[in-house]
Order: sequence, then structure tokens, then C-alpha cells
Amino acid sequence: MESKMSCNVSEMWNHKMPEGVDLEVSNHPLSMKRVVNLIIAMERLKSPTYESVLGTEFRDEILLNIMMESIVKEQIVCDRESAPPVHFRRTGEHKCSVTDSQKRSLVLIENSMELHAVMLQGGSDNRKVHLNMSTYVHPAPSAEARPVALGIKGTNLYLSCHKDGEEPTLHLEAVEDKSSLLRISSESEMVRFLFYKRDTGLDVSTLMSARYPNWYISTAQQENKPVEMCQEAGTCYPTFNIQRQS
Repeated sequence: MESKMSCNVSEMWNHKMPEGVDLEVSNHPLSMKRVVNLIIAMERLKSPTYESVLGTEFRDEILLNIMMESIVKEQIVCDRESAPPVHFRRTGEHKCSVTDSQKRSLVLIENSMELHAVMLQGGSDNRKVHLNMSTYVHPAPSAEARPVALGIKGTNLYLSCHKDGEEPTLHLEAVEDKSSLLRISSESEMVRFLFYKRDTGLDVSTLMSARYPNWYISTAQQENKPVEMCQEAGTCYPTFNIQRQS
């Protein structure tokens, strides 16, 4: 009975086996290695990528490779560490008197919400704008420049730099909640209110946009023109005389 059953099983599998491969059913106990060989071999024979059979016996290294390819799935895990955002923290505020390199004062034109550089005559000093300069500390401070925010004294208007077209432009913006300027993330839109103040002489400084490097607050060569952002040297005046007031 056992012989007949073995014969039937063998004949049944022979119809499904590829040419050159025979299946032998034995009553002898099989080792674990042979069982694994048999299972993996059958799985490989069913795979469309294996069109030919090289042999019925697997060496240890081949067996290991097959097991790793068939059983172990590779999973790549990227441990991505993003740097925490940098924050500018306000440290103080003081009143400043500002004139450009041509001794012109800043005047607020309320209709256009612009600052103009004007040579004031005697008796018109009341038109002159004073700025409240807020100073900030940067986590990576530079000895050459310091972050500042510039507000017009007696108002809630602050100078800001952002693009209104293809190039950065200077604006006056109303800040209803001034506490929003106490701590500014480098990744936030509030960076538009920050400028790097770099001293080039005694009370002489430049004010570069923190958002757009190499763009400076500047006055025009012509009289009574808007204060603007400028990049090209020689076409504007980017230096200011900034004196701290008591």
C-alpha cells in the first residue's frame, strides 16, 4: 500500500516538475536542511524569473542567499534630524535720530505711507521722524552686524522688507500686537521686520534686510524721494547717521 501511494504521488508531481528534475518520495526522515532546500526549491521553480534549473542541491552559501532574498525584506529607515528654527530675541529698545549721508532727515508722508529724505529748513524740525530701534540677540551673533527692528516713534508703524513684484521693496506696516516682535523665528514671515545694522564708522551704519541679503535701506540721490531698498552701489545712499537719544 505504501509503495503504491508513493508511486502515485511521484507520478502526480512528475507531471508538474520541469524537465530534468525528478521528485523522490522517501520514508526516511528528512533533515531540516533538506526540508528547507525542498521548500525553497519549489518556490524558486514557481518564480518566473528562474527559467532554468541549475541543480537540485544547494550549497550552504547559496541556501543562505536564497533565504535572505526570499524571506528577509529590506527596509531602509532614514533618521532625519532637522535643525530647530533659529529665534531672534529682543533685548531692548531705544529712540534714535536718523539722517542719511547727505544730512537729510526722514519725513513721514502719510498719504502714501512712505518715508522721504528731505533737507529740513529751520523751524521745520517737527516734521522729522524719530525711530524706535529694537535690538535683538541672534543665537549665532556676528561681531559685524546686529539684528534690529525699526518703528516710527509715536505710531505702530514699522519698516519692513518684502517683495511686491520681482525685487524686495521697503514698506511701512502697522503692527497691532507689538508683543509679536519680542521673539521672531527665522522661518516666519515676521523676519521681514528685521534688518542687520552694521557700523561702518562713528554713528554711521548700514541697514541690510535680514530676509534678503545685500539689499539695504537707502535714500535716493534726488531730494524728497522715498526711502527704498537698494542693491547697486553708486545709485543710492545706503549709509545713515544713527544717534541714540536719551
